[in-house]
Amino acid sequence: MPGLYAALDAVREHLGLSWRQLAREVGVSPSTFSRLANQQKPDVDAFVAMVRWLKVPAERFMIDADEAPPRDEPELMAELAPLLRARKDLNAEDKIYLEELISAAMRRFTTERTAQDE
Repeated sequence: MPGLYAALDAVREHLGLSWRQLAREVGVSPSTFSRLANQQKPDVDAFVAMVRWLKVPAERFMIDADEAPPRDEPELMAELAPLLRARKDLNAEDKIYLEELISAAMRRFTTERTAQDE
């Protein structure tokens, strides 16, 4: 649930909403967010309302990283590029810029990790 809470908090901050305003917009009680902040799982209806509002597949938040079976992570840009391209609030130039920025950051992280491993 930390990932769900973080996603909601990021969008809330981006929109300049209070938690109470967000609760009203999502259609859940404000106490739902308090429970999430305290690592408690929401009820099914609240969970569905939140992931629908975020427009993110529910599966993203259904397994904690500690509980997930080991697997290879997909390439980050393979996951992010379709999301960026689907954004209606970004023009084509913005989408390209963000993809290049994220790619550059990922190359830097990979280079730094490789150097640390040597």
